[in-house]
Amino acid sequence: MSESSVEGDAVKVDADESRKHNDDASKVEMAQESVRSSAAEIPVTSNGETDNFGEDHLSLDLNRHVPGGLNLSETHITSSNYGATTEGIIEAEPYKGMVKLDSQSGAVVVADELKNPAIEKLELVRKWSINTYKCTRQILSEKLGRGSRTVDLELEAQIDILRDNKRKYEHVVKLAQTLSNQLYQMVQTQRQLGDAFADLSLKSLELHEEFGYNAETQKLLSKNGETLLGAINFFIASVKTLVDKTIEDTMVNIKQYEAARVEYDAYRTDLEELNLGPRDATTLPKIEQSQQIFQVHREKYEKMRNDVSIKLKFLEENKVKVLHNQLILFHNAIAAYFAGNQQQLEQTLKQFHIKLKTPGADAPSWLEEQ
Repeated sequence: MSESSVEGDAVKVDADESRKHNDDASKVEMAQESVRSSAAEIPVTSNGETDNFGEDHLSLDLNRHVPGGLNLSETHITSSNYGATTEGIIEAEPYKGMVKLDSQSGAVVVADELKNPAIEKLELVRKWSINTYKCTRQILSEKLGRGSRTVDLELEAQIDILRDNKRKYEHVVKLAQTLSNQLYQMVQTQRQLGDAFADLSLKSLELHEEFGYNAETQKLLSKNGETLLGAINFFIASVKTLVDKTIEDTMVNIKQYEAARVEYDAYRTDLEELNLGPRDATTLPKIEQSQQIFQVHREKYEKMRNDVSIKLKFLEENKVKVLHNQLILFHNAIAAYFAGNQQQLEQTLKQFHIKLKTPGADAPSWLEEQ
């Protein structure tokens, strides 16, 4: 083979390699152009999020042109670094609050750490509505004579007596207040009359003694009237406290007992109606549930009944003790006043530890405080 033939073959090989290299370069350039065009065609919404179709199209183009060693699911592309010269990796961690990401399915899971308060309120309203409906139905049926009610004869009699006594004690307090007001007006009149007699005693020399006697008498009567007024006011305050505090507190317990009795009878009626009906797989759970609710209200009713019985017993003892002392005070003070026994009237107030406030002695002077 000649030298010219060898040189021709070498030139041909170099040309083939150059053509092949140019073809590879053109293919790479076409792939890059395709990726850029695909990325340019991705639509962007108003809040910067890409459309699903654009993401799928871009993923297909990248899978076609990017080497298989790179997993697209591991890349994180955001609009902030899109088109940047350097690549950024953003670590996506689960939110530490109520929302977390499921790594397998990609679904959003809401953690129920706290119970919704709205659901609790709705449940309370539902229970209250059912209870109110049952109690209202029971009350109406009792008034119409169609329903039965549980009656404790001994306890009901004690409650009726207490209510009657409460009304009578309130009437006594009103009458005593009227007497106190009238006595106060009389005492004021006697004091003014005594001052008038004393003034006339100084200006009328011929009637000096007569005006003087009447002035002393009216002043003594007004003083005794003030002492009696203090005893009556103490009697009113003690009986009023007994009625408005002690008895009223027991009446509150009685109202709670009556409400518990109505609930007990309402759920007892429901249980009786269910027991009269058929027994099958549908009704047996309802009967069992009704039995449990009835047992709860039965225990509540029995507890309230025992509490009221004990309350009435202690109230009766306290009432007798208070009224015994106050009635003796009232009698002795009235008797001593109208008998003109000033010493006995003052002794009665000391016996019950009653101190009268003299006019102008409500607040001590600054000299007395030193």
